[in-house]
Amino acid sequence: MSERPKILLVCDNRTEDSQVSSFLRDRFDVVEVRSPLRALAHLTRGGYAGTYVMSQHLADAAQLARLLQNERILESMPDGVVLLDADNKIIWHNERIRSWCGREQIVGENFYSVLSSPEILGPDFCPFHTALSTGEPSSSTLRAGDNRYFQIHAAPVFEGSKDEPQHLIVTIRDVTSEMLQQQKLAAIHKAGMELSDLKPDELLHMSIAERVDLLKSNVLHYTQDLLHFDVVEIRLLDSATGRLDPLLAVGMEPAAAQRDLYALAQNNGVTGFVAATGKSYLCEDTTEDPLYLSGAKDAKSSLTVPLILHDEVIGTFNVESPEPRAFQESDLQFLEIFSRDVAVALNTLELLVAEKATTAAASVEAIHTAVALPIDDILNDAVNVMEHYIGHGPEVVERLERILRNARDIKQVIQKVGQKMTPGEASPQSAQMENRSSLFGRRILVTDADESVRSAAHALLERYGCVVETAHDGRETVFMVRNISALGRYDVVIADIRLPDMNGYELMQKLSICQDAPPLVLMTGFGYDPGHSIVKARQAGLKEVLYKPFRLDQLLQTVERVILDHADAPTKSA
Repeated sequence: MSERPKILLVCDNRTEDSQVSSFLRDRFDVVEVRSPLRALAHLTRGGYAGTYVMSQHLADAAQLARLLQNERILESMPDGVVLLDADNKIIWHNERIRSWCGREQIVGENFYSVLSSPEILGPDFCPFHTALSTGEPSSSTLRAGDNRYFQIHAAPVFEGSKDEPQHLIVTIRDVTSEMLQQQKLAAIHKAGMELSDLKPDELLHMSIAERVDLLKSNVLHYTQDLLHFDVVEIRLLDSATGRLDPLLAVGMEPAAAQRDLYALAQNNGVTGFVAATGKSYLCEDTTEDPLYLSGAKDAKSSLTVPLILHDEVIGTFNVESPEPRAFQESDLQFLEIFSRDVAVALNTLELLVAEKATTAAASVEAIHTAVALPIDDILNDAVNVMEHYIGHGPEVVERLERILRNARDIKQVIQKVGQKMTPGEASPQSAQMENRSSLFGRRILVTDADESVRSAAHALLERYGCVVETAHDGRETVFMVRNISALGRYDVVIADIRLPDMNGYELMQKLSICQDAPPLVLMTGFGYDPGHSIVKARQAGLKEVLYKPFRLDQLLQTVERVILDHADAPTKSA
């Protein structure tokens, strides 16, 4: 006996439907369904000789025809599509979702089960329930056990006159590559933040070289572990010379790593081009690229990006591979992001070094400021006593001279300690002091009754390597000049024209009789010269006058001119 044909009947159990159903059952194997969606689910499984739709379901018949037409469209979609019932069971699916699951038969299965019970990441943690209960679409992201990510969109289906939906059309998109890229970007950003993340107690015990080595180690670690680049070269741009100095080179040929390169678009390889233009460069095949200069052994492709800080190129970041076309646009994007963090880390390192240097300099300056004037007082008292004992107490004079030497040594020791604690090369170029070599080591005596003036003289002139001593009045000035012979002489004496015991012209006269008298600079306020001491002093040969308040550069230039003129004086007289 042959097997009877199978018929799909769309009905709703009314009396008329029952009669027709009985008629059909006598002749066919009948499968009854209540809606076009259910009919579609059965028809996709195949094996039906035909479909009978009751007269009152003519509209459903048209809908079923449309669904069957749409099914062929949905089958060719790159996204997965499923039809779910209220229990999240699959009524229909396209081929894409079946291939993702790796199973031939998934109709009737729970949607989450066929995806191996994925974790719902949100934003809606009950997307199917939300869509059915609200009648509005809902979306969420799923993470499957094999580290794959799916974005789902559930839309309710309203059938006929029913107010509440009983089915959902769910589209599923594989967003694994996008999610992994976001995770990689987040990891790169975190790595960049950690490049120069040093605790204060760590900084305290690390030298500049150790910090640089730590930064290089971190850069290499994250480049290899996150970006999977084994050949790495970083060069820093010397803005003064345009030279690209090597900072880090791993996997490069020694000759290439030490090659002289400059930020020029021609004849300096890809690295020079990137530094000159500020643009990234993807070299897909080194054998065909005219810019490429040999770097890593057997390299077939390279990727080079600029290190940019505050819109200025400060260096280059280069990676290479033995495979041609090994780098994609995503690699370029990742390296550009990481290179920005590297640039910030390098700048942070420089600022930390400068901060340490500045802090040390401030500490030394504070110590020096605290002891400078008290030591000057010791010197002043010592020369005053020496004036009384010269010719009468050689032992006392000898002891006083020793006191003078020791007091002066104290200041020199402080300066030397400061130089060791704040090496010039540790500070950024912008923070380094203007070079005035003609002032370094020059002995300067400043005389003023105002303590703030004497203190400022130490602070300003000693920044440029001057050895500064101070006096309160004219008498102390003469004593200091007389009794410095063991140390040589003062290069310049700077004195106020109105001292407690004499004016500037009188001081000039007294200094002129001293052996090897130093040149004199007088300070005065504008228009103040009651004894006409400036006029008299000029007539006696005074060349320089500083008018208060004067700028630092005026003070420095005046001292430099006096030193230069005094050095040339013997030649002129000859």
